[in-house]
Amino acid sequence: MDPNDEFRSARYLGVGCVTAVAGLFSGGMLGVFVAKLVGSIRGCQPIAELPACDWHVYAGIGMLIGVLTLPVLALSRLRRGDAGASKQDQEKQWPS
Repeated sequence: MDPNDEFRSARYLGVGCVTAVAGLFSGGMLGVFVAKLVGSIRGCQPIAELPACDWHVYAGIGMLIGVLTLPVLALSRLRRGDAGASKQDQEKQWPS
């Protein structure tokens, strides 16, 4: 196995884990924001010290979307950059 492949695998794992945590929290915050918007449109009065009505449903859906989409977007962007770099390396080794 090529050492560069092992380095790339570790890098993908690290980026995926960090962006999954970031996606979880950012998706939850966006979900609560959507809950506040929907609650104000519906005219719902939340219980004292809660951000919005049914906030937990919107936060859960936002967390699920965030934990899935942010790592996929980050890893696809990282792999695209790696593919371009390896293509340039191959062109340098084998000039036409």
